[in-house]
Amino acid sequence: MGTGRFEIHISVALVLEYEEVLMRYQVELGLSRDDVADLVDAICSLARAHEVHFQWRPYLHDPDDDFLLDLAVAAGCGYIITFNQRHFAGVERFGIIVMTPGEFLKSIGAGQ
Repeated sequence: MGTGRFEIHISVALVLEYEEVLMRYQVELGLSRDDVADLVDAICSLARAHEVHFQWRPYLHDPDDDFLLDLAVAAGCGYIITFNQRHFAGVERFGIIVMTPGEFLKSIGAGQ
């Protein structure tokens, strides 16, 4: 992040999801509440924020992932990077490629 090799796009829904997941695993990650707040602030400062004015719901198999498709379309993203590739079946209709983090890093020459 912050290298200029790619952009990260966020929405209010995604920031809230990041915060919720970090809080859920904060003990396992060895993070304090302040650490979680700092991480979320860092992501917000490095990412491009978008307001999502339309929704493609319901579209995905898991309705809890639909907000990510909404953001990707609104932001004009070419990729959704996730370990849950099967949850995003069909997004190629929107011109979006789904990759794992490792695949994406390799594709930009950063994953050796």
